[in-house]
Amino acid sequence: MSIEIDILNGDASWSIAEPLHSAVWPRHKVEKQPWGHVMWAHPDLRVLIETPEDGLVCHVGIYFRTVTWNGQKVHVGGIGGVCTREDCRGRGYATMAIDAAVHTMRANEAVRFAILFCEPHNVAFYEARKWQPFKGEVYCEQPEGRIRFTHMAPYVFDVVRAPTLGTIDLCGLPW
Repeated sequence: MSIEIDILNGDASWSIAEPLHSAVWPRHKVEKQPWGHVMWAHPDLRVLIETPEDGLVCHVGIYFRTVTWNGQKVHVGGIGGVCTREDCRGRGYATMAIDAAVHTMRANEAVRFAILFCEPHNVAFYEARKWQPFKGEVYCEQPEGRIRFTHMAPYVFDVVRAPTLGTIDLCGLPW
């Protein structure tokens, strides 16, 4: 089996990723989710996994941002928009894409930790990959202003050292 893993500019590669996103998260399903109304940030980079047999099978967005943790500025990496084609799940593609994203974040020496937001049915998946729940509060921007983000559970990953308590302000849109 041949697998191609590309890490591409986020905005420039949206035309490649959009059909997969639309298939995994059609508008009628997104609108029913507790996070369906949230305005999301666009990724800085995208990890795309393709196979000759199936084409594009998996996507992970990578975000770089200076946030505040307990009032102190810290540079973080983020993971969002994780999706795998339904007929291609269980083959390790998401794990490979997340590993590639974390490797990319580690290459940025300023990144101290990574953060993602997780739905309850994905908790075991992320915890098995050493992501830890962040038990503090997370704030972000939305069109109506600064809000506490409670739509999905925050998880953090040690790049250098990740906090698990306190207050994180994303200083922008969530991912």
